[in-house]
Amino acid sequence: MTSLLRTPAATRAEALVERVADAPVLPLGRGAEAGAEAPAPPPVEEPSRALALSDVIAIKSGPGEALIRLAYRLGVPGHALAAPFRRPQALRVLATVESPNRGDRMAGTALRAGHFLIHGVRLPISSFDFSVSAHHAPGVERVVHSFSWLGDLAASASRADASAVAERIAGLWLHGHGAAGKGPAWEPELAGLRLVAWLVHAPLMLGGNDKPLKARLLAAIAETAGWLDKRAPKEPAGLGQVATWAGVVTAGLLLPHGKPRRLFGEAGLVTALGDMVGEDGGVLSRCPSAQLDAIRLLTDLLACYEAARVTPPPALGVMRELLVPPLLALRHGDGALGSWQGQGAIPADRVNAVIEASGVRTRPLGQAQGWGYQRIKAGETLLQFDTAPPPRSKHGRTGCASTLAFELSDGPQRIVVNCGGAALAGGQVPARIGQGLRATAAFSTMVLDNANSTAVLLHGQLGKGVETVEFDRRQIARPGHREATRIEAAHNGYASRFGLTHQRILTLSGDGTELAGEDILVPSSKNGKRGKIGFAIRFHLGRGVEVQLSPDRRGASLLLPDGRLWQFRLGGDRGGAGEITLAAEDSLWVDGDGRPHATEQLVIEGLAQRSGGQFSWRFKKTG
Repeated sequence: MTSLLRTPAATRAEALVERVADAPVLPLGRGAEAGAEAPAPPPVEEPSRALALSDVIAIKSGPGEALIRLAYRLGVPGHALAAPFRRPQALRVLATVESPNRGDRMAGTALRAGHFLIHGVRLPISSFDFSVSAHHAPGVERVVHSFSWLGDLAASASRADASAVAERIAGLWLHGHGAAGKGPAWEPELAGLRLVAWLVHAPLMLGGNDKPLKARLLAAIAETAGWLDKRAPKEPAGLGQVATWAGVVTAGLLLPHGKPRRLFGEAGLVTALGDMVGEDGGVLSRCPSAQLDAIRLLTDLLACYEAARVTPPPALGVMRELLVPPLLALRHGDGALGSWQGQGAIPADRVNAVIEASGVRTRPLGQAQGWGYQRIKAGETLLQFDTAPPPRSKHGRTGCASTLAFELSDGPQRIVVNCGGAALAGGQVPARIGQGLRATAAFSTMVLDNANSTAVLLHGQLGKGVETVEFDRRQIARPGHREATRIEAAHNGYASRFGLTHQRILTLSGDGTELAGEDILVPSSKNGKRGKIGFAIRFHLGRGVEVQLSPDRRGASLLLPDGRLWQFRLGGDRGGAGEITLAAEDSLWVDGDGRPHATEQLVIEGLAQRSGGQFSWRFKKTG
């Protein structure tokens, strides 16, 4: 088995760079379909050395630029380095950026009508509390304080029509936020994203006739850039660090005397990107929303380089190309993403817009190491399987105990899902259930004694639990049939508490009509414990799936909304300590707009021997 461990970000970043040569971007065209599965790479004994770390990650510069970068880092003002013995230029935005990213037109229309539209909830602008002391749901704070709504506004109206709305909201925000560094708005990630948004959408912010507001905005831009100069080197690895450095680089590109700041920021940004991304292009938070945000941010940043007529470091384009295939691997047949690490099923149009804006044309990542989401596509059936430890708390946004959960879809119809939506709590998802949506029971996997496989803490953090996942993926020949794909994975999340390792084997037939599964409990030490332990194997079902249990309570019929029919059946069990039951219970599923939907789940429950057990089941398409 291959073993996946939680490894230091730097080590994983080096592995990523060393393997760039083996991960080419595949253009669309003859022999390559959008969304097609990439062929499995051959086994690799050791990492490719075709590209060394410095070839991709390190910023190459002459001694002059290196000296400028050092001087700026030590606090020498940018104008003194860029134009010594000259009077500093007046503060202004030097170029107009044409970003390929497009915002949400519906959210922009709501802004023009006087409301923020965030996760399906309308919040009146006139009564919104912009003060430093105000605390809103994390999703609301993220949209408002990052000024990501500027993109929505730009997508909904002409510049002339949208400018007045942008000025009004910006004025209210500035009135509520005086000193830098105070309140939720000055989370470094939000401050970095805000500065990028201000400069990318400068015509909306600065194009009106309110000269005092324009002066206040320019002063805020300068203050934020200076604050990020000091904060960025201190920020821990992750999207937050990348966003702070992106703000520094954007200011260096679009503000006067910016070259020293840009050189300083580029070195930090490229290193931060390497620390954020695993060896196969997946962000270490393992969150699809963070993956989207990283791609979108790089697209905006590269548009700033184009506007400033400056050649970007090659690493920025390489990194964006590496980020796209893992994201594509989490798309189901409906084009929307799976529900992983707290996110809802982000809709297809939002995903497509980000990919189209990036200009990257490639195939989904079929086999993942650090990213950890295995993808199998057979016929119209698509399987996503989480075969990695949860993210470290320092990387996680809303960490979830989802190891060995899976999702299954048939064409555009979802059969087995995860509840999702923990990161959207506080909108239409009640805040009180957000913590429960992070639990192992909210995912389609096995739960022992109602305990999480990894401890779920407050504020999106995770504690002890899964540290190692071993997995093996192979093709299995079946006489008279297409080869099936079998993935065997095991985690140690329950080993310290219960002395048991959870092993799950999933086998998808070559035509996609059958998924066979086994959940196995294996003693983690030679001396197995005595007694019994309760277990539940949960299969949360897609929205609109109708369930009818069989008379013997060993199976169920699953009628999908479009009329397709699947059958679920329990197999034999070994190690059961009493009756094993199958029941249909209530569940919920959160869509990509943050709306919860009432659904159902199949639950296999019973007692297992502490010495181990084996429980098999099967999904089969019958119509």
